[in-house]
Amino acid sequence: MDQLLIGYLKTFCELFNEMALYLMIGFFFAGFLHVFIRKECIARYMGGNDTKSAVNASLLGVPLPLCSCGVIPAGLSFMKNGASKGATVSFLISTPQTGVDSIMVTYSMLGWPLAVIRPLVAFITGVVGGFITNSFQKNHTEAHVTIDDQELPKSFFGKIKELLRYGFVDFLQDISKWLIIGLAIAALLTFVIPENFFTTYIAYKWLNMLLVLAVSVPLYVCATGSVPIAAVLMMKGLSPGAALVFLMAGPATNITTISVLSKSLGKGAMLAYLLTITGGALVAGALIDTFLPAEWFTGFMNHSDHNHMENSWLNITASVILGLLLVNGVVLKWIANRKEKNRELNTQNMAVKTFLVEGMTCNNCKSHVEKGIKALSGIEDVIADPVSGKVSVSGSDIDVVKVAQSVEAAGYSFKGEA
Repeated sequence: MDQLLIGYLKTFCELFNEMALYLMIGFFFAGFLHVFIRKECIARYMGGNDTKSAVNASLLGVPLPLCSCGVIPAGLSFMKNGASKGATVSFLISTPQTGVDSIMVTYSMLGWPLAVIRPLVAFITGVVGGFITNSFQKNHTEAHVTIDDQELPKSFFGKIKELLRYGFVDFLQDISKWLIIGLAIAALLTFVIPENFFTTYIAYKWLNMLLVLAVSVPLYVCATGSVPIAAVLMMKGLSPGAALVFLMAGPATNITTISVLSKSLGKGAMLAYLLTITGGALVAGALIDTFLPAEWFTGFMNHSDHNHMENSWLNITASVILGLLLVNGVVLKWIANRKEKNRELNTQNMAVKTFLVEGMTCNNCKSHVEKGIKALSGIEDVIADPVSGKVSVSGSDIDVVKVAQSVEAAGYSFKGEA
């Protein structure tokens, strides 16, 4: 038993070490996009009921490091402020499949072919999904974009400080949980699944892809956390095409996302979203397995250990720094949670109501829900708890219908009073 545990921890550390350097680079670019790409600039190119808006939305979505929970409020806020429904769907499809951080990690663990193919497929499926949705939205009229950006520093050094704070604190905190879960699952699969399992027991590539798709659609895993899982499955014999299916469908679809999109965009747009991702994943997977040499993918994995040994000191340094940043994130989150629990609603001469909200998974979600409700007339204070899903509201006039509308508009599911 001790030997198994030691072996498991060793595998976990090896996977972490292989990803660390590329994650650090990805986090830096995440901070860069946050500071230097303004939201009103993004939304400006997402208006219009045509293919151009879908192309622009997909181009903008591919590099953005947002997971499927974080992308919903961002996408819906664009639509609320002028983006067409088709462009919104395009953004919602392309963004969670990939990002600067996951592209870097994909290169480190799966090689350049999938690192190139993954964002390319995310872009194409985003455009297709947006085009299909726009085809059924002929009466859309463009609105004036009035998105308010978070106040950012004006000075150069202030921007660099904000870049580092967002990339290595806020963004890292948002994905750290699912990143560790992805690594833990990948390390476990190393021991649970026999060598050459897929080539021995499930030899048909189409069956591989359908099996992976069936698991991926309801599952939640972030774009970066999906990479080590895909790498381990490929080492067990999973075809590169089936691995791409997991890399696409895993991050972009889950039960909560599907439910929220159905309510926010309508069943038609939700079906376009879901069918584009699943259909695109299967088509792209089939094209890879049929037309691209397997050596492109397996060759890199067979020689990756040698390549990474040459830079082992750099990888180890990055691993230590990333480990310290993760610990720092945990400590900061614990301190923030302590302060939040000790914070009390302003209830003096005011009514207090508690509601249940489904779909909050991170601090970004918490911020969107609180900001939306607090903007309502008659609301004094709001405290949202992503863990329990409870949202406490105080105010002189708490309109439940307006609260529900605010929650749904932000991309979350209102479940009534607790």
